[in-house]
Amino acid sequence: MTPPRRGPGRDKGLVRPYVVTDGRAYPTRNTFDLVTLVMAQGDRPLGGLSPEKRRLMDLCLGGALSVAEVSGHLMLPVSVVKVLLGDLVDSGHITTRSPIPSAQLPEAQLLQEVLDGLRARL
Repeated sequence: MTPPRRGPGRDKGLVRPYVVTDGRAYPTRNTFDLVTLVMAQGDRPLGGLSPEKRRLMDLCLGGALSVAEVSGHLMLPVSVVKVLLGDLVDSGHITTRSPIPSAQLPEAQLLQEVLDGLRARL
């Protein structure tokens, strides 16, 4: 019997997601979506963190990244990243925030009044 072929990037997926998350399928908090911004706290010790959590911390020390970006850079499923992020938020290693909401559009009446005022001046 021939051994399984190993292609480029094949070695990275040897650890199953449930091993990375200690068998958990859901994060301790359900506050992460794909655009939640993640920032690492540089003053926290990294001792005792799993290799995946250390990689996540190293990645986020450079600035704010979205959950989707973290998942892509680490080549881990979003569900796994959310579990890891929940643990790191609980330990104080990571802070998160929602992206800045888009501004509300002004009412049509206000826009019409501005347009009328500009026409009156020209």
